[in-house]
Amino acid sequence: MDLRVRSFICVGVAIFGMAVSVAAQQRPLVTEDPEPIGDGLVLLEAGFDHSWSYRYPVSGLTGDLLRWPVAGLSFGMGENAEIQIDGISRTSLTILDRVDAPLSSMVDVPGDTSRGFEDMVVGAKVKIMSEGSRAPAIGLRFATRLPNASNETGLGLDTMDFFQSLLIAKTVQSIRVVGNAGLGILSDPTRGDRQNDVLTAGVSVARALTNRAEVVGEVNGRVSTRRGTPPPGTGSRGIMLVGLRYTRGTVRIDGGVFAGLTGLDPPLGMTGGVTWVFESFLNP
Repeated sequence: MDLRVRSFICVGVAIFGMAVSVAAQQRPLVTEDPEPIGDGLVLLEAGFDHSWSYRYPVSGLTGDLLRWPVAGLSFGMGENAEIQIDGISRTSLTILDRVDAPLSSMVDVPGDTSRGFEDMVVGAKVKIMSEGSRAPAIGLRFATRLPNASNETGLGLDTMDFFQSLLIAKTVQSIRVVGNAGLGILSDPTRGDRQNDVLTAGVSVARALTNRAEVVGEVNGRVSTRRGTPPPGTGSRGIMLVGLRYTRGTVRIDGGVFAGLTGLDPPLGMTGGVTWVFESFLNP
């Protein structure tokens, strides 16, 4: 394990030990809190991600990746459920290296920059148990990743994936910890009759610095369950993130830095964005 990863783990452990009192919130975290946004509410988020030395093992491209804007929408469907649309994003990759890969012959990018749309994710989250004095809040999330990014750009796989996760969150004294565990079914981009099942997991925590500002951190990723070499693009991956959030009324701004935990992940990246929660215009 190199110095960069050890440093981020030390920071993450320090954050995990801090006290916090927060409501269920998302950006810049990807670990899902089981608490939905609320009946009749809409959550709109937009931001950017910038990753250095991002690898696409299926197309053979490596470069500096900018995703802008990274937008998402969540719709409160009653007190215990919400519908989510994430990954509404335009992607630009400044290509630094090209190598032979399973689908590198399909890449049609003559210059040193590839642009395209991100794969969109459509999902639903349902809270099945509210948090009590001793019991945690528990929820379920189901999501499908759509093939919006094409393999001709080198940025997509032209496959559909499915995810299901168990969501748990508990506030103990002033500490709120959120955990996810689930299963992902990832299609093989080189063979239509094969897939890879991966275990997904994430843990996040936040600490209030003031009544408006907080520091957050998480570790999130997936582990391939296939023996031997997994199908291209379906291997184990992981990210560790440390960030800040500032909330004023119904608007929140955030920023953070992240580092990859496997050889396929970007060694370093940064993210930032804004979130707005408002009442649906369709409410009577």
